[in-house]
Amino acid sequence: MQATRTQLERTGAPVPTAFEANFDGLVGPTHNYAGLSFGNVASQSNEKRIANPKQAALQGLHKMKALADLGYRQAVLPPHERPSVSLLRTLGFGGGSGSNGGDAEVIRRAAAEAPELLAAASSASAMWAANAATVSPSADTADGRVHFTPANLAFNLHRSIEHRTTQRLLAALFPSERHFAVHPALPGTPVLGDEGAANHTRFCGPYGARGVEFFVYGRRAYGGGIAPSRYPARQTLEASQAIARRHGLSTSATVFAQQRPDVIDAGVFHNDVIAVGNQQVLFCHERAFVEQASVYEVLREKLARHGATLQVVEVPDAEVSVGDAVSSYLFNSQLLARADGRQLLVVPQECMENPSVAAWLERLRDADGPIAGQRVFDLRESMRNGGGPACLRLRVALNDAEIAAVAPSVWMNDALHAVLSAWVERHYRDRLGVDDLADPQLLVESRTALDELTTLLGIGPVYEFQLA
Repeated sequence: MQATRTQLERTGAPVPTAFEANFDGLVGPTHNYAGLSFGNVASQSNEKRIANPKQAALQGLHKMKALADLGYRQAVLPPHERPSVSLLRTLGFGGGSGSNGGDAEVIRRAAAEAPELLAAASSASAMWAANAATVSPSADTADGRVHFTPANLAFNLHRSIEHRTTQRLLAALFPSERHFAVHPALPGTPVLGDEGAANHTRFCGPYGARGVEFFVYGRRAYGGGIAPSRYPARQTLEASQAIARRHGLSTSATVFAQQRPDVIDAGVFHNDVIAVGNQQVLFCHERAFVEQASVYEVLREKLARHGATLQVVEVPDAEVSVGDAVSSYLFNSQLLARADGRQLLVVPQECMENPSVAAWLERLRDADGPIAGQRVFDLRESMRNGGGPACLRLRVALNDAEIAAVAPSVWMNDALHAVLSAWVERHYRDRLGVDDLADPQLLVESRTALDELTTLLGIGPVYEFQLA
């Protein structure tokens, strides 16, 4: 029987060496700009533009490969089956069940009668793996296992259908019940609205040491309090608290903070659009949280109990406005631990094209702070739909034994990059508009690609068409 974290601490056994692994969402074949995400400024402003699924997938693969080349543990999280014929059937668009011909009729009928529902069923939004789940590493949990809770994403129809496939994918990638616990999503109700790791950050010293898990919510479902008035607050306090209980986190290792309602109304639909953290570093805007100074104080106090010191890099509103932060996705960046104990900042190309953001990043490069070094990536296809570097990845802290228990073929390296790039070139279109979603051939192409992908990654059947 595996020793719990408490048992290890009582016996004085050494804490296992651990690392952060990033599981990046592989962009799916139906990547398009349907403008489905209310409150996401980029998604809505680029509605009905022509997308390039092939370029989007290759841009994501390039980022994965570049970070793997730098020595970071980088893996792939597969896309979902789209369009979701099962959703369309649930919504009453009939057709003979089982055969391709029947599925084609479902798509044709949906396109004719309710194209907005077909768009929801065709979204490739699962590419944003930061919304896939909330993850608590074994260093923090009561049973000494890594816990995953897929996000219910209850606010948006096109995202609310993701959690069952996400659960199957996570179970396939993390199959050992000795090391991993993959839970179902929370009930899909507004009271428990959960958007995953986009509203969750873990602070710690070494990754293998006990840390402090930081949950950021937009509103309380019960008990009143302040809330945004223009755009919805998608994450509730009640959902965050439920996940913390489910994962077996102690109160000394959790902090709950509210996102400022006015920044949600400015387009900050997730916390990862206004803040990012890693190990002992919090990089955020000065208008990120309600009672921000108190949030820092509580984080510092709880992190200090575990022998670590919080370092805050706060960007003043006078130097970078919330609007500039949203348009550039400065905070939807990645902080990656360097060997010297400082952090590498990964930002999208749009940051270099915004004068105030570019000027601030130049000053950051000259400063002697906890963030040292910057890498810029062209992720324009994802950015136009409202997802930057941080949106594309799910962070999972793993020790050596847990890394060995992950499905082995999903780790990024030269060979996998070549295989997946060739796979994208074979199966993806280089042009896709919203009107193209009515083409039943897109479903055939997507299923053919995904069926081959599961073989390439050695993860077995995970999609509904494979399980039927």
